[in-house]
Amino acid sequence: MDFFKTVTGKVVGGLVSLMVVIAGISWWRMDQHTRATLISDTGRIASWLGFVLLFPCATFFIIAWAAKWNHNAAGAILVTTYTLMESLLLGYLFHWSLGSTSAWTFFLVGVLLSAVYNLLICDWLAEKME
Repeated sequence: MDFFKTVTGKVVGGLVSLMVVIAGISWWRMDQHTRATLISDTGRIASWLGFVLLFPCATFFIIAWAAKWNHNAAGAILVTTYTLMESLLLGYLFHWSLGSTSAWTFFLVGVLLSAVYNLLICDWLAEKME
């Protein structure tokens, strides 16, 4: 808690407080349709993230089976399959409507993050099952 006693801590705390106040005012001034869209999209993203986090752990037996092959190709196919399934789910959740450049950017960042996570978690689970 010594961080909040320093000048940097006070500046960071002030900036965070300012951002919370601005977000609250923006939420209060927002029309109902935009607010409903934000809540809906946040729920979709949260459910997709939950799926990405839990799916490799729920299918640990497939990871163990692929690890028995002891080939990098088996692991690469598994990680690619998981990432493809998760990217298809993300596209489905947003009704395949990625019209803007920012939507494509966020979609690709999400797919890349899920690919890295799948690589790391599958490797970790395979090591634990050996």
